[in-house]
Amino acid sequence: MNTNLSRRDCFGLAAIASNAVAAGDEASRARRMKWWHEAKFGMFIHWGLYSVLGRHEWVMEQEGIPVAEYEPLAKKFVPKPMPMREWAKLAKRAGMKYMVMTTKHHEGFCLFDSKLTSYCAPKQGAGRDLVKEYVESVRAEGLRVGFYHSLMDWHHPDGARCEKDEAARRRFVDYIHGQINELLTQYGKIDVLWYDVPWPLDAAGWESEKMNKMVFGLQPDIIVNNRNRLPGDFSTPEQRIEAAKGAAWEACMTMNDSWGYHAADDAWKSPKTVVRNLVTCARQGGNYLFNIGPKADGSIPADSVKILTAVGQWMDRNAATVRGADVCTVNRSNYCGFTRKGNTLYVHVHFWPGETVVVAGLTTKVKSAKLFASGKPVKFTQDDWRVKITGLPAAAPDNPVTVIALSPPVKVPPAWVYPRSPTVRAFPVACVIVPG
Repeated sequence: MNTNLSRRDCFGLAAIASNAVAAGDEASRARRMKWWHEAKFGMFIHWGLYSVLGRHEWVMEQEGIPVAEYEPLAKKFVPKPMPMREWAKLAKRAGMKYMVMTTKHHEGFCLFDSKLTSYCAPKQGAGRDLVKEYVESVRAEGLRVGFYHSLMDWHHPDGARCEKDEAARRRFVDYIHGQINELLTQYGKIDVLWYDVPWPLDAAGWESEKMNKMVFGLQPDIIVNNRNRLPGDFSTPEQRIEAAKGAAWEACMTMNDSWGYHAADDAWKSPKTVVRNLVTCARQGGNYLFNIGPKADGSIPADSVKILTAVGQWMDRNAATVRGADVCTVNRSNYCGFTRKGNTLYVHVHFWPGETVVVAGLTTKVKSAKLFASGKPVKFTQDDWRVKITGLPAAAPDNPVTVIALSPPVKVPPAWVYPRSPTVRAFPVACVIVPG
């Protein structure tokens, strides 16, 4: 996986360690985030005027398109009726539990009804509030509702000027705060607010403490990320899986190499890659926010549907191995991933080796082993160095990843750590369960 910083990261997306007011106290955070930690898997949606051009969501900046030339796209952006119903149904089929949609991306065009600008869907070609349709569609499928909102704005005349001009900063900050207020007062209960790109201001310039105070005043149960330059409730590694130390985190990734619709981008992730990423996030205690980029009419590219449908079929059989998973330090294998729930270890075999699967280094005695999806018991032997699962079919019994559940004989503390003994440490250990 590419661990280079993304373009957004370069614009200062990491949270600033400061004395800023955190998003509520720890008891409040635990209560508000309980559903989110359980969910593990969500859908990101990037949709806007860039979808009309179909050349990446940064097309305005990448191609140097002037505002006057870009603005007319707002008249051409006329989605079909309620396309979000398709998104929400697909998200639910894929095993996702929440959705986060761009209400305004960097281009500055708003998909919601804003009294602060005419550059919004109800006052342009669409002629209707697309955020309202989105909220209704998500709730109809029983999923949680999230809003993405870009702080950076290429369309607003003060969007860049605010860095050096105090009067411009005052106007622009009031505009952004006002839009967030609109989003959190017009659509009922909102579950997630996902800020993005705080360029060109710092937390003081954005008045981020005041911003978050307003947000929690309007939506006491909401959770917020860290991209308004405050720590927020969770961090947001982009295009990479990187666990935050001592904090909640969510890896967000594209399905190909673009967030918005890009007609020529065929670098699609396979269903196996998606499942492996989800397993890795769950193992490390994080969430996986996986993106779709609908076309201008709101339809989902066929490849996206195919990939998420396959992932959903796997989740139908195996969701319990990732949903609500506990942090698990077991991670060493050339062909397996791992998750844990309580005292059960789930071995996710993504490269099926054939009739035998071996997990080295387990010191807790295993009482039983079974193929998770079918519940069929499997044979195994165990010595001081490994668990050897035998008599398996030559071909993988599940696709794209087969899960084997290993259970200990008695309830033991769920400590899954590497051994401390120098003798054992010299052995190429894959993983170890230490009771007590």
